[in-house]
Amino acid sequence: MKRIAVVKGAPSAVIQNLFRELAERWQSDIRIAGVVEEPHGLADRRCNAGYLRSITSGTLYPIFQDLGPGAEACHLEGTGAISATEAIEQDIATGCDLVMLSKFGKLEASREGLSGVFVAAIDAGLPVLTSVSPAFEQAWEAFAAPLFHVLPADPNEIERWRQAIFDGTAMSRSLQS
Repeated sequence: MKRIAVVKGAPSAVIQNLFRELAERWQSDIRIAGVVEEPHGLADRRCNAGYLRSITSGTLYPIFQDLGPGAEACHLEGTGAISATEAIEQDIATGCDLVMLSKFGKLEASREGLSGVFVAAIDAGLPVLTSVSPAFEQAWEAFAAPLFHVLPADPNEIERWRQAIFDGTAMSRSLQS
């Protein structure tokens, strides 16, 4: 079972809601580090980028620069992602069981944003649950192939992946004892 799962097959907002629900459900059983994307809630904006909310602390990290109503451009703000990355890397260092990252998108494709967290989680051997912006699937392939597999945006399928990962981890730990 591959330890990185990419959820596809639904709009980003649906996947982010699914991630929030899963994180809430799983937090009583496992330690989760990571972020889930939230909308900015501003009217008349072309840019969809909003915030990254820490699963651990609830802290909001802005990842957009508001250019005002009617602006045609969308400007991602990398400093919020940098702060989120630092916090998640600290959560990984202090101990977690799973890393949930909202998505691999424009910032990550250019090796910015959350890309350092993806690397830290992989290096630590932690399972990662994420999604990939369709526009950056080729960059994701170059970044992570062959370490991942794709799951549908179905909570039952994602739960089966999680159980397989942790059953396998528990099994390998018991063999090492």
